[in-house]
Amino acid sequence: MVRLGTGIGWRPEIAEAVERMPGVDWVEVVAENVCPGHLPESLTRLRERGVTVVPHGVSLGLGGADRPDEARLAALAERAGALGAPLVTEHIAFVRAGGPLTVSQRLEAGHLLPVPRTRDALAVLCENVRIAQDALPVPLAVENIAALISWPGEEMTEGQFLYELVERTGVRLLIDVANLHTNHVNRGEDPAKALAELPLEALAYVHVAGGFERDGVWHDSHAHPVPQPVLDVLADLAARTDPPGVLLERDENFPAPGELARELDAIRATVTKAAGSGSPGAELSATAAAPQAPAGAPDAEALATARERVALAQASLLSALVAGTPAPEGFDRARLRVQGRALAAKRADVVAKVAPELPEILGDAYRSEFRAYAAGRPMTAGYRRDALSFAEHLLLAGRPEDAAARGRLTHWWLDRSGPRPLEGRPVTRWLRTARLALRRSQALR
Repeated sequence: MVRLGTGIGWRPEIAEAVERMPGVDWVEVVAENVCPGHLPESLTRLRERGVTVVPHGVSLGLGGADRPDEARLAALAERAGALGAPLVTEHIAFVRAGGPLTVSQRLEAGHLLPVPRTRDALAVLCENVRIAQDALPVPLAVENIAALISWPGEEMTEGQFLYELVERTGVRLLIDVANLHTNHVNRGEDPAKALAELPLEALAYVHVAGGFERDGVWHDSHAHPVPQPVLDVLADLAARTDPPGVLLERDENFPAPGELARELDAIRATVTKAAGSGSPGAELSATAAAPQAPAGAPDAEALATARERVALAQASLLSALVAGTPAPEGFDRARLRVQGRALAAKRADVVAKVAPELPEILGDAYRSEFRAYAAGRPMTAGYRRDALSFAEHLLLAGRPEDAAARGRLTHWWLDRSGPRPLEGRPVTRWLRTARLALRRSQALR
């Protein structure tokens, strides 16, 4: 097992602070945000100093009904090689649904959604993890996620589900203690019970992050300081096993470097104090009943049937969250509304990040315009395509009303709606302008 130490999630906004921060043994980078041939200079400097860099994927959707996308797997493998990483990590989640398995429109969640803890979902997840392991040049670790909602009719606890996953595949675990706390608040799940059931010998490293509670719901924001309850879960884990690595995640609302350093110090102190403490949690782990022996892997026909059932269930849930279809039976409708609003807000936030010119052009109207656009148009591709579709939607409707702003938006859309920038290609620019005019005329009929 690779010993990593104490680390922090590398983000461009805090790159300089991370380089100067004492005691950072390693960093984690969102895999989809780096290009192997053009690594950020900050990451290159960190690697030259001997700081380990681990790519953390967010888009594979290993818990989805489909087999993992070969291109996404190849991209993750390429990043692992470019960064000299000792392992790569991903999530136990689904991020898209629909398509051929359900003969329905492909939908993108734009976020990590929980898989049902059922035998069908476990069989699909295990097969997908094996496919990923075969395609990657280094070991894979998978992360438990936070959730606002629970699936009805679940057959296992989170600990039992992860235990069987490890038993069947040999995959390593990335345990996010903030997500255990989130699921405690939102779903009533006991973090100590989950830790007692986990195969901690498979632990690769640990995530720690902050969040906030609103109206009885914990939001795993990664934009707030790490609260004491999350540190308490970390202490429980560290009393049971010596974690190979612990990492602080922060994705936005970045504080001063000194505050980040103090959070890292608190994480180190928590692990050190808990080590060998013999806490009640450690005793529970020692006396907990052993999980039942995992069932054997299903045959090809049974697996195909399981994929179909999981596909239908996930498509039904995602459609309710992003397309306004009726809530599937057994779900908490109030929680589904909260989750749907959270997905819509994140969608607007990420589009604003990948296309910062849009909120700049639209000003205060950006949020309301995007909400109106997104209400009847679920995301079917990535965020960049979503940004282009949003701009095209506005232009077809003759907005924004300000002519100068509309002109800027038109130029922005024309410059980005093709496979390459438009400069130097006047014929292509003319054709696209004609196409937009034709679409606008059809929309007005």
